[in-house]
Amino acid sequence: MTDIQLPTPDFSRNMRLIGHSDQGGRADGVQLMVHRGYAYIGHMFSKGFSVVDVRDPRRPATVAYVPAPPNTWNIHLQTHDDLLLVINAKDMFAAAEFQDERAYYEGALGKKVGTAQRSTGERNWRAGLAVYDISKGDTPREIGFMPVEGGGIHRVWYTGGRWAYASALLDGFSDYIFITIDMSDPCNPREAGRFWLPGMHFAADETPSWPATRRYGLHHPIVHGDTAYCAWRDAGLVMLDVADRSAPKLITHRNWSPPFGGGTHNCLPLPDRDLLVVLDEAVLDHQEDGEKFIWLFDVREPSNPVSLSTFPSPRETGYRQKLGHFGPHNLHENRPGSFVSPRLIFATYQNAGVRVFDVSNPYRPVEVGAFVPPQPAQLMDHRPNRPNVIQSSDVFVDAEGLVYSTDYNGGLYILEFQG
Repeated sequence: MTDIQLPTPDFSRNMRLIGHSDQGGRADGVQLMVHRGYAYIGHMFSKGFSVVDVRDPRRPATVAYVPAPPNTWNIHLQTHDDLLLVINAKDMFAAAEFQDERAYYEGALGKKVGTAQRSTGERNWRAGLAVYDISKGDTPREIGFMPVEGGGIHRVWYTGGRWAYASALLDGFSDYIFITIDMSDPCNPREAGRFWLPGMHFAADETPSWPATRRYGLHHPIVHGDTAYCAWRDAGLVMLDVADRSAPKLITHRNWSPPFGGGTHNCLPLPDRDLLVVLDEAVLDHQEDGEKFIWLFDVREPSNPVSLSTFPSPRETGYRQKLGHFGPHNLHENRPGSFVSPRLIFATYQNAGVRVFDVSNPYRPVEVGAFVPPQPAQLMDHRPNRPNVIQSSDVFVDAEGLVYSTDYNGGLYILEFQG
């Protein structure tokens, strides 16, 4: 069997590239799940999602592509047992109003999408949550769909059982809110409960208490036990009691923006240590939105999270001057069945690639691994004036410790962490 020529990284430390895929020519990827030897990858620009056979991680092979409905995003997804959950929402980055990315990250999204007030008009996208049977891993088959009235679902959290949790842009709201989803019948999922920050329900004449330029919208929750840890973009951290899935209740809301730049994207609990990793997403080129950080909080007292430290930012070269976004984007989220660690944190840093941190000392996180892919072979981002540069998007670590990372332009990278 002949050796496969792999891309040469721009930088690596304690990480080794063992496999790469252009995902069947659709080299753009956002969220990925690796499940039973297959990687399920949502696309940002190629529409739909792809399935890559990674049973031999050194020779990944694209085996399926499922196109999205017209004008619809499938960028985020979840797997468990025989089920794949895929979000359906307005394709924001194909819309004329968001060709300048700043417009997507500023102000009430519902006003720009036209969902902030209740509407009976026709929408040209599919909004809701699709459920697929993946008992045959390379042949996803849609078996259920939960429609929503509005922009759609952005990101979902599901680790099996009756309940899923999601961010949803619904008619009447200024931005994405928290919803619970009853999955007891996967062919007929249904919304069971919802929570929003006061001021978001425009249709009920609620008035925001924050400036009009701010994005007070939920990115997504991670749920452990009866607590939902919610990343609420420019509103920071929101922790909810979801013991009653039909009536989520606020535990605490903590925001550090301003003075910091907002964009909270992930809230990952480390329950064995009463710690919470919180990542703020860098959303503009050259840190125009300020330097963004990954934070470590002490949550022993849930009503009073206390910030202990920030993770070190990559400094081995001038990433701020490099084209594209520089700063955190996503975390490996310690899903059941994947690699779960209370000590090692895996993150993507966009034009600075993939980073691994050791938080054994919660007051002094240390970077222990890095991998920066080379310039992509082609530009997948179709928005005007975007550079052909790596923008490492998501990272997933399987139970054996192999690291998988997607990129907006560069395809799927499969890595060994050697730290």
